[in-house]
Amino acid sequence: MANLYDENDDLRWYVEKGIDWEPLVRLTEYDYRSEGGFENCAEAVDFYKDVLDLVGAFTADEIVPNHLALDACHPRLEGGDVVYDEPMASLLQSITDLELYGLTIPRELGGLNAPMLVFHMTTGLFAQADVSVCAHYGFHGGIAMAAVMFSASEGSTRFDPKLPGITETRFTELVDSIVAGEAWGCMDITEPDAGSDMANLSTKGEQDDDGNWFVTGQKIFITSGHGRWHFVIARTEPKSSGDDAFAGLKGLSMFLVPAYELENGEKVRKHTSLDGLEEKLGHHGSATVAISFERCPAHLVGERGEGFKYMLHLMNGARVGVGFEALGLCEAAYRSARAYAAERPSMGKTIDQHEMIADMLDEARTDIQGIRALAVAAGFQDELARKIELKLQFMPPTSDEERGKLERQMRRLQKRSRHLTPLLKYLAAEKAVEIARRGVQIHGGVGYCVEYGAERLLRDAMVMPIYEGTSQIQALMAMKDNLMNAVKKPRRFVRDFTQARWRAMSSRDPHERRVAKLQVIQYQAVQFLLSRLAVAKLGELRHAPMESWSEQLKNFDPKKDFALAMLHAEKLCIILTDVAVAEELLAQGRKDAERYEVLDRWMERAEPRCRHQLDLIQTTGGRLLDALRGHQADEATDAVAAK
Repeated sequence: MANLYDENDDLRWYVEKGIDWEPLVRLTEYDYRSEGGFENCAEAVDFYKDVLDLVGAFTADEIVPNHLALDACHPRLEGGDVVYDEPMASLLQSITDLELYGLTIPRELGGLNAPMLVFHMTTGLFAQADVSVCAHYGFHGGIAMAAVMFSASEGSTRFDPKLPGITETRFTELVDSIVAGEAWGCMDITEPDAGSDMANLSTKGEQDDDGNWFVTGQKIFITSGHGRWHFVIARTEPKSSGDDAFAGLKGLSMFLVPAYELENGEKVRKHTSLDGLEEKLGHHGSATVAISFERCPAHLVGERGEGFKYMLHLMNGARVGVGFEALGLCEAAYRSARAYAAERPSMGKTIDQHEMIADMLDEARTDIQGIRALAVAAGFQDELARKIELKLQFMPPTSDEERGKLERQMRRLQKRSRHLTPLLKYLAAEKAVEIARRGVQIHGGVGYCVEYGAERLLRDAMVMPIYEGTSQIQALMAMKDNLMNAVKKPRRFVRDFTQARWRAMSSRDPHERRVAKLQVIQYQAVQFLLSRLAVAKLGELRHAPMESWSEQLKNFDPKKDFALAMLHAEKLCIILTDVAVAEELLAQGRKDAERYEVLDRWMERAEPRCRHQLDLIQTTGGRLLDALRGHQADEATDAVAAK
């Protein structure tokens, strides 16, 4: 029998060797004290392997053979609700029967109590089989766990440290219905006139005299938006300019909105309506809807004005999830192309033996291993940080020293996760498109036809750089964080830059020397951009030591002063991503020497790529920025004249 997990040596390496499961399992299992829980880490990991083996077999046997039928199985709007035809309807019921929707939910709430990292790995297996099924599956467990975390964050969770376990959570009905496979959830952010610019969201959250909340507005491009449970971002304070504390993003709040109620087992939509289903390039089996809320009863999450904070919690997890989803699609495209190339004869040999095709396949294999290194690191560190935070909230150590140690560890993990997440989303999404397109190319004429599925993978991949924050948004986030960190802590930047140069020259480990040289390129790019920005802002600051920049750049405004950096944000993001993957693979090689081979292949591609990106950053952009400034000046002059 086929098994997508068993046949993936790289994924199994992480589960069996690469992940330090002990700290994550210990936190997940409440220090192995919970009733009915695992007694040690080995028992828990054996269970995780069983889950992955189950999903690997299910996806290979039940989903992969139906890829053509699933692509043709478009959901439809009927009687105001979304209807699935076969085989999608049967597959969704089969997932319910496997009890996978409660995979990450705490055991005391009826779930299987597996880490989110295991859930993300299963997401990747579903995506390798079919991204439409993956999207639906992901919005069950992901939203349920988000609700549990929101309840803990806002203080509405009750935890008994003697059990230990959760005795009460605010969103019990949501969690129970999702675990049972009876309902699912989604997150509603995008509006017709507000996509990435969340400050322009206009959906309103209003409170009546009795304290009840209601949401009114329209949301679009909502994946699985025909579900019952909607986490909706809405404006509760009027948008204004100036120093208003609730201007822009600060005026947004998070709400849980039931799209319908159940009466005698039947759905009754009283305050919401599905306005339509999107006809998409890909993801044909996944329902993407526009939904309107008309004074819909809603439940405020946290405090008013905290919507952006809660949205970031959702989006960070979603971006890690998309990283694994894109990784699964990359696997499907690569393995399909490799299998076809190994059988297709041309000019006296199979085409996988032709140099250019062999190079494409080798690069795809290397890219996939690099993406997985980032995905596992980002997912592991984000989850470990969140669970340490919960431990400090509900089961804090009695020792001040131990508590301080946990707090420092949590901050380190949060910082690294914040660094890796946009890089993962960027790399995985962009490579999904590239590897899928090359898959079509390797298949040749049949790749352009439906039968082999290569063209479907390309269509499905095209949305990856768009949803959950575009690739350009990820690049801007990574650029801003890295440049502002250097501005705020210039001494640390200079120290790290100097140490990287020293390691690049003097380290006895040739792998460390090689990675350090890549880090030097990263620091050179950041330093160049900061120097140019400083020159534009303060003229002669270029000649001042970096240690003095922090004080002199207190009025530095990223929105106005980062033109050059914004132009080159993707180039910098590529460098940052190459370095981050190299750092993860180097750490793996120090634990398991066999992983150095993966690092060597990655560096072979990354070194010339980073040198090229640095050259572009240092030598291009002036002409375009001059043209943009001229255009903006002309617009300003026209506006003054019109006034």
